[in-house]
Amino acid sequence: MSALCNSILDAWQRAWGNGEVEAFTGLVAENYSRQSKSGQESIDEVIEQINSQHNAFSDYRMDILRAVEGETEVAIYWRSIGRHSGEYMGVPPTGREVVVTGASFIRVEDGKITDEDVVWDPREMLSAMRIVHLGDTRRKK
Repeated sequence: MSALCNSILDAWQRAWGNGEVEAFTGLVAENYSRQSKSGQESIDEVIEQINSQHNAFSDYRMDILRAVEGETEVAIYWRSIGRHSGEYMGVPPTGREVVVTGASFIRVEDGKITDEDVVWDPREMLSAMRIVHLGDTRRKK
């Protein structure tokens, strides 16, 4: 792994795993954006998500399971683990351990992170909290 890749992995781990958001924000470009199922997110929204997870889950940790480096991209396969001890996504604390996996694809230009595509399934988290989503319950005509 290159020095740049190692610094990205370290910053990403410190931000998501330890809540040290300034480690990550120091590496992002001014035009950084993140794409997820929710749509496009700014760095401020990402920081809000990181803080929200650390507030809602005690014993929270983020493990980097695998990382692959390309010429202008770093792919991270990750797992987050924590005990649901605070409200999250409108769900009151369940006290259950929650394990979620996902992947982030980070693009780099001139030594800065320009954008990130993240893939994870929020239903996996809700299922771990034993929250059942019934979907659209309206009758179709």
